[in-house]
Amino acid sequence: MELLISLLAGAFGGNAAGKLVGKIDQGVLINSIAGILGGGLGGQLLSMIGAGGLAGGGMDIAGIIGQIASGGVGGGVVLALVSVIRNALSK
Repeated sequence: MELLISLLAGAFGGNAAGKLVGKIDQGVLINSIAGILGGGLGGQLLSMIGAGGLAGGGMDIAGIIGQIASGGVGGGVVLALVSVIRNALSK
C-alpha cells in the first residue's frame, strides 16, 4: 500500500512540478511517467534510510504523510532530470 501511495503522489508531484516550473514541463504523459518513477524511487529510498521517521512505513498518519511527501518530491526531481536530459539531447 505504501508503494501505491508513493506512485500516486509521484504522478501528482511530477505534474505539479511541470505546471509550476514551465521550463521543465514535458506534457501530461511524460510528467506522469517521470513522476511515477520518481515517486516509487523516492518513497523506497526514504523508507530505507528512515528519513526522520516519517517515511518509515506503516499505515499510520505519519507514514502516509511521509510517503506522500517523498513521492511528490521524488516525482518532481525525476521530472527535472528528464527535462534536463531531453533539452540536452535536442540541442
